Amino acid sequence: MRLIYVIIMFALIYSCNEKYKVNINTTLKKKIDANSNKIIEEIPKIDSEFILSEKNSMDFFLQYDKIHKENIVELDTDMGKIEITLFNETKFHRSNFLYLSKKKYFKSTQFYRVINDFIIQGGNSDNRKIMNKRKKIGKYLLPVDNNHGFKHSRGMVSMPSSIIDNPHKLASPYEFFIVQSKSGAHFLDGDYTVFGKVSKGMDIVDKIAAVDTDNMDWPISNIFINNVKVIK
Repeated sequence: MRLIYVIIMFALIYSCNEKYKVNINTTLKKKIDANSNKIIEEIPKIDSEFILSEKNSMDFFLQYDKIHKENIVELDTDMGKIEITLFNETKFHRSNFLYLSKKKYFKSTQFYRVINDFIIQGGNSDNRKIMNKRKKIGKYLLPVDNNHGFKHSRGMVSMPSSIIDNPHKLASPYEFFIVQSKSGAHFLDGDYTVFGKVSKGMDIVDKIAAVDTDNMDWPISNIFINNVKVIK
């Protein structure tokens, strides 16, 4: 039932009219060099009215990558803390994860797909509040970016594809999975973007992977992500 509920939530999100309150091309502020008084670059202005879309997300994250250089985040889960190092090479996916973390999107989401000796997958929930968060942030997908040599080895963090009709496996930006299998999950290589790795807390990943689940791989006892903190 939980999976059906989540699918219905996704359908509602993706069937919404595209009412974008802000166009990124008209919300740029200029960064000025103090010595030459010349414009160094234009930075997207982010405010409460800004909504990401298929039209503006790539330009937005390209600019976001230039300003926000943090690449270490900490997931505070019900079972302990997991530290993730984000890869600079996958700039769109790194920037996306940072942006959502700073927007507090992941707070109160869950690990909703757990398969021992395979993966744990998080960033979703059967709570309507999470659907409302997504609507406020925007509707968009990210392209596969797998040309940097990263493989789905144990501890790697990757991004699943969207459940909508999606032959090119464009990534669902609100979700992520961590490879837990000791032998990796290399049959996923080439189809999904590895954008980070667990630098601390693989023991917590193993604990989560070992919990009892229902026939849809959802933990019998919910495992929440209480917060994601950007470390540096």
